[in-house]
Amino acid sequence: MKIGIVCYPTFGGSGVVATELGKALAQNGHQVHFITYQQPPRLDFFNENVFYHEVNVPSYPLFQYAPYESALTSEMVNVVLNENVDLLHVHYAIPHASAAYMAKMILQSRGRTVPIVTTLHGTDITLVGKDASYEPVVTFSINQSDGVTAVSEDLRRDTYKHFDIHREIEVIPNFIDLSRFKRQQKEHFKKAICPNGEKLIVHTSNFRRVKRIDDAVMVFYEIQKNIPAKLLLVGDGPERARIERLVRDLDIYDQVRFLGKLDAVEEVLSVADLFLMPSEQESFGLAALEAMACQVPVISSNVGGLPELNIQGVTGFLSNVGDVDDMVKNALYVLDDANLPTFQANALAKAKEFELSRILPLYEAYYERVLAVSNEQLSVNS
Repeated sequence: MKIGIVCYPTFGGSGVVATELGKALAQNGHQVHFITYQQPPRLDFFNENVFYHEVNVPSYPLFQYAPYESALTSEMVNVVLNENVDLLHVHYAIPHASAAYMAKMILQSRGRTVPIVTTLHGTDITLVGKDASYEPVVTFSINQSDGVTAVSEDLRRDTYKHFDIHREIEVIPNFIDLSRFKRQQKEHFKKAICPNGEKLIVHTSNFRRVKRIDDAVMVFYEIQKNIPAKLLLVGDGPERARIERLVRDLDIYDQVRFLGKLDAVEEVLSVADLFLMPSEQESFGLAALEAMACQVPVISSNVGGLPELNIQGVTGFLSNVGDVDDMVKNALYVLDDANLPTFQANALAKAKEFELSRILPLYEAYYERVLAVSNEQLSVNS
C-alpha cells in the first residue's frame, strides 16, 4: 500500500506518533510518503520505503500570513498523482483535514479518487478546534473524512460532545516501540546528575502553559524538602523563561537542569525514578507512556485520556489539576524504596499493552476497510 502521511514535524505528540507510525509501516513493507513543511525530528533513518516531500510555502509581500494550507493542498495533489498514493492519512485536524478535503476535490476533478483518514490527537479538538474561528471547518472536515480515528476513548467522547459529528470515530491508541523505549544501563549518567544517590524526577513537554510546568516545579520543590532529589526538565517552548525564573526564585536552581529538546529522551528516562505530568489537558499522554516503558512510575493529573494509561495506585497516581499537595504526597509514597520496585514493574507491564506490534495491525486493518468502502463507492458511482 502507498500511504501519504501529513503531520506537524515537531516534538509534540501528534508529530511523533505520525512519524513513528510511518516508519513502522515502511518497515512492514508499505511505501510511505511524508508531506510536511520540514523533515520530522524522528525521521532519522534510511529506508527504501520512506519518502519525504517538503511543502514549499512562497513568501509574497501581499500576504500578511503565508498561505500554508493552499501550499499543503497542492503538494498533496502532486504527491498523490506523481507517486500513485492509495490513501492519505492526516494527523491533527487543523489545518490538515481541511487541506486534505480540498486536495480530494481537486483530485476528483482530475478523475482521481483518494480516501482520507483523519487522526484526532487532542488540542485540535479540545482546545484549538473549539474556537469559534475554526469550529465550522473542523466539523466539516471530520464529517467529510473517509475514516476518523482518535487516540483515546476520552478524546472520542469529547469530539462527539463539542462537535456535530455524524460519523463513526474509531479509537486506536498511541503506541510505544519497546525496542527503543526500555530501561538502559546508564548508571554513569545518573551518577553524574545524582552523585549522592538522590532520587531523579523528570518532566518532558513542549513547555506550553497547558502543561502546567510550574506545578511540576512546585511538586519537586516539596519533594526535595523531604528527600534528596534532582529534577530534569526536557523540552523547550514559550514557558521556559518563566519556569527558569520560578526555579531561581525558589532557590533550587542547583537541583534542576533544563536539557532542552532531546531526540534520545529514552536515555534520560532510563535513569529516572519518577515522571511528572500535571497537565491541564492530555488526550492520551504519550510522554507518560514513554516513561512507563522505561519502568518509570507516573504522577499525573486525572484529565483526558490519562486515566486510561496511568492506573491509580498501580502505575502511579492521579490527582486533580493543580492539586500540588496531593501530587507531593503520592510522589513521596512512590519514591519510598519499599514501594518503588512494584510501581516500576507495573509501569512496564501497562506500557506493554501499547506496544507497537499490537497497534500497527489496527491501523493497517483500518486502512484496508476505508479503501474497501472507497472502492465500493467508486464502482457504484461508475
